[in-house]
Amino acid sequence: MKEPRFSESGFFLPGQERFVQDRGQRIIVEKARQTGFSFTAAYRLVKQTSQRKWGWDAWVSSRDEIQAQLFGDDCEGWAKVLGKHHADLGVRVLDEARKITAHTLAFANECAINSMSSNPDAQAGKRGTRLLDEFALHSDPRQLYNIAKPGLDWGGDLVIISTHRGTANFFNELINEVKHQGNPKGFNLHTVTIVDAVDQGLLEKRKAKWMADDPRQSLTRDEYLQRLRNECADEESWQQEYMCQPADDLSAFLSYDLIAGCEYRHGESWRFEVSSLRLQPTAETGVSNRLDNPSASSALGAAAGWDSPRSAEISGPLYVGVDVGRDHDLTVIWVIEKLGDVAYTRAVVTMEKQTFEAQEHALYEWLGRPEVRRCCIDRTGLGRQFAERAVQRFGCYRVEGVNFTGAVKEELAYPVRSAFEDRTVRIPNDPLIRSDLRAIKKETTASGNLRFTADRGKNGHADRFWALALALHAAKARRVPRISVA
Repeated sequence: MKEPRFSESGFFLPGQERFVQDRGQRIIVEKARQTGFSFTAAYRLVKQTSQRKWGWDAWVSSRDEIQAQLFGDDCEGWAKVLGKHHADLGVRVLDEARKITAHTLAFANECAINSMSSNPDAQAGKRGTRLLDEFALHSDPRQLYNIAKPGLDWGGDLVIISTHRGTANFFNELINEVKHQGNPKGFNLHTVTIVDAVDQGLLEKRKAKWMADDPRQSLTRDEYLQRLRNECADEESWQQEYMCQPADDLSAFLSYDLIAGCEYRHGESWRFEVSSLRLQPTAETGVSNRLDNPSASSALGAAAGWDSPRSAEISGPLYVGVDVGRDHDLTVIWVIEKLGDVAYTRAVVTMEKQTFEAQEHALYEWLGRPEVRRCCIDRTGLGRQFAERAVQRFGCYRVEGVNFTGAVKEELAYPVRSAFEDRTVRIPNDPLIRSDLRAIKKETTASGNLRFTADRGKNGHADRFWALALALHAAKARRVPRISVA
């Protein structure tokens, strides 16, 4: 059967087309988010793997099972467009003991594309082409590379595609080898920032997908780029996610690798519902209580019209940390469940410019639950009365007020980093949370003392970091701490 005509130059952007036409055996792509490279990589892989004289299977590692399924769907779509004889074998179990599966698309030449999740073990013992998608976002990119690389010794290509995730990430090490260290691994490097993509026609392609009455239809190139920049959690996120500039891990208290290693997987149920909580808009701004990561929302999210997946079930004690704000900072309530040595986040409620009555109502919904053993509240400044009223209502054993002095911040901050280093904390996969955790910087004063600082960004003042720190402190064994004053 004659293959349908398909024009790469008429469909792909120039940067994507250069990647498709690259015949190198080692390719690495640093790219801005949502520029279509995963979709383009699926086309390249189908075109390559379905060749009559091609001799290798392809093994694709996506960041999670959902992305693996979507990539497999893209491959099947391209097989139809290109008129390639294929069979969708569905999800195959590759290793039942380790629960490793693959979405498999087989071609007439007896080669197949196997789309798998991020588990590095899934790459072990396989021969043929490797595509490591969103490489830097995997929990351990170095381990993934080390397991995947030996399978290329018999033939096949290695393609790595990703946005950056910090300077300490192995993906950035590979990029630096190409740019500054003589390229010992022999990669062909492709770099596409959001500015590159927009200049090549990305905005026009997106406008073609938007509804005619979408207000973004009228945006100019510069207006669109500025809108994307404004929507980022912070400037560091813009530079990293869209401009291919990895965030500096040397100046941050928590590296991206530490944070990523403790994030819930996409689609994983983690939030515990508190059914009686309701949103309360403010009179001044109309801004409602906001849940971080609304795609994994509970009843709060349902009240706002968000989709609400199955709530996590609680079987252990709950501990609460509260960082108090009002006009300039957020109030954040962070709830963890302690199971063994691991602290599982069960709720992150953020409130912006809410009345103290509304904030107390949200907190008391949690403190009224029998599973909550202890709560630590920032009682500095505005939080003083907030903490004292909670102590009066629920008792000084269940509620503790904490003054944020320099020494106190140090005592609170280091256990947070230890929890991330030991992977004894689980947090939502959310850009606002990630931004707050990254915002904390450790500095040494002229007198030799340590202090923890954070720039005041558009989403608060590292309020989520300190709420988590207080929750982890609340979960520690009860003692007579030097930081408790309530």
